[in-house]
Amino acid sequence: MFYTDGLLQYPVRVDKPSPTFARALQQAIGGVEGEIRVAMQYMFQAFGARGPSKYRDMLLNTATEELGHIEMLATAVALNLEGAPLSMQEEASANMVAGSVLNGMDFRHLLSTGLGALPSDANGVPFDASHVYASGNIAADMYANVTAEASGRVLATRLYNMTDDAGMKDMLSFLIARDTMHQQQWLAAIEEMGGTANLPIPDSFPQDQENTEFSYVYLGHMTDGSIPKGRWSEGESLDGKGRFSARASEPLGGKPVLAPARPDSGAQAAQNSNSGATGVLGTIEGAIERNF
Repeated sequence: MFYTDGLLQYPVRVDKPSPTFARALQQAIGGVEGEIRVAMQYMFQAFGARGPSKYRDMLLNTATEELGHIEMLATAVALNLEGAPLSMQEEASANMVAGSVLNGMDFRHLLSTGLGALPSDANGVPFDASHVYASGNIAADMYANVTAEASGRVLATRLYNMTDDAGMKDMLSFLIARDTMHQQQWLAAIEEMGGTANLPIPDSFPQDQENTEFSYVYLGHMTDGSIPKGRWSEGESLDGKGRFSARASEPLGGKPVLAPARPDSGAQAAQNSNSGATGVLGTIEGAIERNF
């Protein structure tokens, strides 16, 4: 069960309402870097967590905190919309400067919510959970969570630099601080589980069953054969189980050969035999040569 006391986790104050900034804040709510994403990600990782209960409990606690962040941001959106023009005929919206505020609004804040937040990004695209990652492997999920918090912190710092409203900067400074903690939290969990020693993930799969010739070789795909050298191309691998090397990639397989199209598949008649397909291709290639 989930409970709420109706109080915000941290104060939300807007000194100068800005409908345009309200739209920008939507990215932190329903964008791919936003709070709905991480709340759902941590929630579903927790729901499916197997093993020590402390990992499930940690995930659930953090997911619940992220729900509180959604509430903070939704409140900030609503406060930024206070005083926004409600019609095109309002005297304020006819003013060039005030009109630009109206033009910068997400009109759904007016038309769909009555000056409230939406579960969508800054372009009005509804959140669809396509970036919620819950693999059932705690280590893999922790790495995904570090990435989620990193991209979320990038977004929060951009929003912080976008506004000169002291109240919004104060709220965002809190959210940025929590992103810092959550990055450290997931990294600490990774370290507790063995750090890089638990690589490759899943460590339960016998590594001798993979094609070990390619386990630690960096493959270059530049047409000139050049290799970008770095920590990834030489020296001991991060898991301590091999040594990095590098070489130009080369094709190890032949051209793919598929069976002819089935007669009842809706393909062209010329596709229903290999010889027919070759003849069609030859005709096309000949036409290209004649034209060029």
